[in-house]
Order: sequence, then C-alpha cells, then structure tokens
Amino acid sequence: MSVPRRPGDPTWVDLYTADLDRAIAFYGELFGWTAEHGGPEFGGYTTLFKDGKAVAGAMSRMPDPGDPYPDRWTVYLASPDAAATVERASSGGGNVFVEPMAVGDLGTMAVLADVGGVGVGVWQADRFPGFEAMGHVADGTWTDHAGLPSWFELMTRAYESSLTFYREVFGWNDTFTVGDTPEFRYTTIHATSPMLGGVMDGSGHLPEGVPGAWTVYFGAEDVDKTVEQAKALGGGVVFEPMDTPYGRLAGLTDPTGAHFSIGGNAR
Repeated sequence: MSVPRRPGDPTWVDLYTADLDRAIAFYGELFGWTAEHGGPEFGGYTTLFKDGKAVAGAMSRMPDPGDPYPDRWTVYLASPDAAATVERASSGGGNVFVEPMAVGDLGTMAVLADVGGVGVGVWQADRFPGFEAMGHVADGTWTDHAGLPSWFELMTRAYESSLTFYREVFGWNDTFTVGDTPEFRYTTIHATSPMLGGVMDGSGHLPEGVPGAWTVYFGAEDVDKTVEQAKALGGGVVFEPMDTPYGRLAGLTDPTGAHFSIGGNAR
C-alpha cells in the first residue's frame, strides 16, 4: 500500500536489542528480511528490508544499569516539527527521554514517555520518510501484509488521558471509538481507512506495575505456522494464535525478549 504521511501516523519502528546479530538472523528467517548496516556516522544503525523496501531498524543495546527495561521495539509517530511536538508533550504531562536530534540528513528523532508513562518515538522526516512498505488492515482483512508492519497498538492504563495527550501532541483529530464498555474500550487513530492502529484500555489486562506499551503487529501469511517457526528459532509466545473480529492474532517475543505481535486472516 502507499504509505500515508499524516501527522501522528506510525511512520517507523526500531528494535533495541542486546544481540543484534541474533536478532537479524531471527527476523530474517521469520519474515524474510535482509539487513544493511549503517556507517559510523549513524552508530552502526541497521536498516531491515522486505523485498528491498525499508520496513524497520535495529540497534545494539548500550550497557546502562539505569535502564531496567527489556529489549524492545519502539514505535515512532510522524511529526512535521519534532521540537514543537516535544514541547507540547512536556506541557501535556509527558517526559522526554531523548531530546530532538538530527540523524544526518535523514530526519530528526526524539523519544518521549506519554502521559501514561509509555515510551513512544517521534520522527520528523527529511530525506528518509520512514516505512517504504506497510501491510493493510481493514474490517479484519489483512492484505499485502506478509512480513510487513501492519498495525500499531497502544495498551495503557491511562486510556482517556492518553487519548487527550495524543490528540493534543500529535494531532489525532479524527479518532474513532470502536468499543466503550468496561470489558473493551478501544479507539482507532483514524476514523477512515487505513486506520493503522489504535489505543486499548489495558487496565484489566496489564501485569501489576506495567504502565502499558506500544506494540507493532507484523503481518503473517499463516499466523500459526509463524508462531511455530518463531519458537523453533528461539522466540517465545506471549499469547497463542486466536481468531478475533480483527483477524487472527498472536503475541511473540524474539530470542532476547523483545515483544511484538503478528496478525493475518482468520481461519
């Protein structure tokens, strides 16, 4: 699908990993990705490709005793002005982990904690726009999705305040409420297709002490086979494949514990 460039849209994901070589091998086998290492000017940042199109990035984890969090995927949202976005985030109750910084002539990045304490990236594109290919999810049907980033989901304990935060900070002006019951509260980023992702009230689902997380869903031609392959490659299962009104979904971890999900068409 053509990749939209609306402010606040998920525009890139990257992996912070303790074992870059193992991660490249794992995702290469699982999704058919290839890797290209950046030069010293980019700190060896690795770009991951599916059929020649950039779909994700990866970087080695730096030793930091003050970082108690596991290896992780970060979702970046598009911004026309990263500095202004960071300023709005700070004023709106968020925290800044990484101040805006230029990445050569590719663009400007920043990393925030939203009002619920969940990390999220900011990407102001210059020469590099972000995803060169994405899957498409509409009405529970996944198309052109195999091995591609296809859906992006924030699960948070701070559901209402997070929606306000993202509307004010990233310009989510046309959200759509899918469900609003105590059992299922969910709002999509956009009211029209492609919706790209959404926000879920995780109050009754998250483990104690976990504020929430952004999760990327990669498309899988066969979700069950992909789960078995991930296990054989040293990954783990967070939740087994299940059919939902939004497709067949499963939650996985890679060999060093970074969480991601996969989705495809229901059986």
